[in-house]
Amino acid sequence: MQKREQIKLGGAAGGSAPPAAKRGRPIGSGTNHAALSAVATAAAAASGDSIAPSILLGPSLQVHSAFAEQNNKRIVMALQSGLKSELTWALNALTLLSFKEKDDVRKDATPLARIPGLLDALLQVIDDWRDIALPRVLTKTPRSRLLGANSAVTGFGNDYETVNSGDSVPHPTAGSGSSNKDPSAQKSTSKSRPSGWWFEEDGLFNLNDEGRAEKQQCAIAVSNIIRNFSFMAENELAMGQNRHCLETMFQCLEDYVTEDEELVTNSLETIMNLGPLLDLRIFSSSKPSFIKMTEKRALQAIMGMLGSAVRGWHCAAAELLGRMILNPENESFLMPFAPQIYKRLVDIISFPAGDAQAAAVGALYNLAEVNMDCRLKLASERWAVDRLLKVIKMPHPVPEVCRKAALILENLVLEPQNKPVLLAYENAFAEMLFSETRYADTFARILHELTSRPSNKITSARGIWGM
Repeated sequence: MQKREQIKLGGAAGGSAPPAAKRGRPIGSGTNHAALSAVATAAAAASGDSIAPSILLGPSLQVHSAFAEQNNKRIVMALQSGLKSELTWALNALTLLSFKEKDDVRKDATPLARIPGLLDALLQVIDDWRDIALPRVLTKTPRSRLLGANSAVTGFGNDYETVNSGDSVPHPTAGSGSSNKDPSAQKSTSKSRPSGWWFEEDGLFNLNDEGRAEKQQCAIAVSNIIRNFSFMAENELAMGQNRHCLETMFQCLEDYVTEDEELVTNSLETIMNLGPLLDLRIFSSSKPSFIKMTEKRALQAIMGMLGSAVRGWHCAAAELLGRMILNPENESFLMPFAPQIYKRLVDIISFPAGDAQAAAVGALYNLAEVNMDCRLKLASERWAVDRLLKVIKMPHPVPEVCRKAALILENLVLEPQNKPVLLAYENAFAEMLFSETRYADTFARILHELTSRPSNKITSARGIWGM
């Protein structure tokens, strides 16, 4: 463990550089610059500030530095109200306050801690969508609705229209109207329901397709705001220690197959930004839980991302695992998944995309520093050494990735049990020694370890102790 910490702090002396800077949105996340500009314009209009010329619309539009402090209570109450107009105003304002360009150093950036209750109010918007995200018709049999069945206004989308039981509906909330049911049947049905059946309803009023789509858009906008907040250093501690925030983000990752892609991407980026501060023990702590997330479920959600076909997702998941393992408290939870992690990371190294190779090599470098068992399992993984050598031979466009790949091989050869496996690559190591001058010292040390006789010390110990 001391060696790993020394290597992590060693920098250019053979160790890992500090944790990589936070990344931007992965490719294919679906961000629309025009939509962002429209949101910024609407927020400026709602806040009372003058609208800038058309050439300054979007990210360049600024608001007064005291806007958040003067309207913090109004923003939180607007989110909690659930009213469409108030919710839209709050989301537009927060989108503008939280967004900034990568090279933009804003002194008036709004830290999350200045607005009490804001994070929970934002998460409640996502939770409201998550409650109706998966059509319950897939898990429960349709049943008659007694609450709000005759309402003509929903508050979201078009007016409610009662449909027959034979109509095809994506969600049981628009099920058969109660007017067609016999009153005695309704009475018997209501008696058979458990006492808390109304908590399973989507709300006092029914939502049609357009209303569901609007709630989904609100949840996506909130996830983008939370993601933007995670880039601010002053917000990291508050978000990393908020169990509700982590549970909601991990739950979105769990349902990546059915959930909106941008919502999943924003959740994954948020967790990755909080990776160095992420302690999985928070899911078994005494803090109040909203979703009953466990350490195992959280890691299974990450493994789902790691095995996905979306390049941005498995790259971010690999980078997240590399950051999480830096915290020694997470080792006991990650080690049961080590064989699956190694296999998938080695597969990712073979991908032609440079960012995928960089994420996989970075994660393997941190995993190889954990303990001897990790190095033994990695060396026994098929194609691991071949693909690490291939990264250096190509070479990878980023020299730091090649350096880490060479250091991984050096860490593997330090274990005596790995030498029989690595001796098969002795000629390849010698070729790299003379062809790659930048990593000649590393491969020289690798060949020295392979050809030296470390058994001398073992022999002398046996002679002394009579072993």
